[in-house]
Amino acid sequence: MKNDRQTMILNIIAKKDIETQFQLLDELERAGIRCTQATVSRDIKQLHLYKELTSGGRYKYVFPRVHEIQNYSDRLSTIFKESITSFVSAQNIVVIKTLPGLAPAVCSALDGMNIRNLAGTLAGDDTAFLAMFDVGAAEELCREISSMLEESGLR
Repeated sequence: MKNDRQTMILNIIAKKDIETQFQLLDELERAGIRCTQATVSRDIKQLHLYKELTSGGRYKYVFPRVHEIQNYSDRLSTIFKESITSFVSAQNIVVIKTLPGLAPAVCSALDGMNIRNLAGTLAGDDTAFLAMFDVGAAEELCREISSMLEESGLR
């Protein structure tokens, strides 16, 4: 269902200039796919869609080219490395402190890394909570974060 919906989204934005999530919702309904605005918002994020200025001076959703997706991953990695101020494991939870406003970016970067034994992330403004499956996984992730920060010269 999700793959079909996301494929339909890509088909829609390839054929029409879609400016808003609500326009996209309407087009999906016309195609027989019912979903919520929150679902469309998640799909847009997962597909890495962004808005581009058209020649008519309006914005429309577009799909990034392959090199732009790689640049997106690189930017998330950079944000991750440059925004962490401290981190610690507490049982199976890893708590990461960031510069103000950057915890969501850190969680987004971590979610995109497909980390084994990571159950999920939760971001506040400057604090990210990572639920790991066990204590060992939390300690291992802290070692990996420390190594990553040392490699980048930030620790």
